[in-house]
Amino acid sequence: MSHTDNRRGILAMLVAVALFSLMDAGLKALSPHYPPMQMAALRGLSSLPLVALWILASGRAASLLRIRWPLHLFRGLLGIAMMASFTYALRTLPLSTAYSLFFIAPLLITALSGPLLGERVGRARWLAIGFGIVGMLVILRPSGEGLLSLPALAVLLAASGYAFSAITVRVLARSDSSQAMVFWLMTLMGVGAALLAAPQWQSIAAAHWPIIAGIGLCGTLGQIAITEAFSRGEASVIAPLEYSALAWALGLDLLLWRHLPDGITLLGAAIIVAAGVFLIRQERGPKAVLPEAQ
Repeated sequence: MSHTDNRRGILAMLVAVALFSLMDAGLKALSPHYPPMQMAALRGLSSLPLVALWILASGRAASLLRIRWPLHLFRGLLGIAMMASFTYALRTLPLSTAYSLFFIAPLLITALSGPLLGERVGRARWLAIGFGIVGMLVILRPSGEGLLSLPALAVLLAASGYAFSAITVRVLARSDSSQAMVFWLMTLMGVGAALLAAPQWQSIAAAHWPIIAGIGLCGTLGQIAITEAFSRGEASVIAPLEYSALAWALGLDLLLWRHLPDGITLLGAAIIVAAGVFLIRQERGPKAVLPEAQ
């Protein structure tokens, strides 16, 4: 892997993180106006047209039907639960706090890879997972005065869903294309969540359509960029850049909602990020399964 490839991968990853952060800001802006399940549907459906164009341009449309249906259906259910939980949390939690808690997901993936995939999780990695849990507890401050609440627990539920879905991706990647994994996740999440949201579906205000379009555009371009990043760069170089999302969250919170997290939340986030970067640095191989669609 050349330095040029790594530089291109780094640039693509930074663009992907920025796009996903803007997408989540759009979700937070809309979350007070619509039920969480409807927001999950809008996230999936808004991306479908652009995802379809991406697949047609890549010439991989035929791969959409050669898939392992049970695992895709399972991923679709996880995607619905993950997105509904995350948008529910964004109603009240600042973006930076939600991100800080969600960063526990890579640690959960490592913890689950042992019992579910038979991968070896050594002592150093378990130590890093333990530090990550400490960081999570620092943020939550489960003393009655901290952030331990239904929205915070919803973020942890979303992170758990993300971790299980990422484990599923590792299995699917052995046989299914990345185009199929993205397409069916968006389709199943959009259609499934829409059916579940139908009894409480609310009419969409005209002023919100541009935000929904932006969510779909940022989500699709972000997925293409993150795919490009991991295709070109070394995983151990590219993956830690995902934590730059915290800088975007801090900036968006300040710009749009005039909010900054307190020092304890930042300390907990720093512990989780440090633990996650340590785990990623343990993975020195240039190949990695493409990350989960967001």
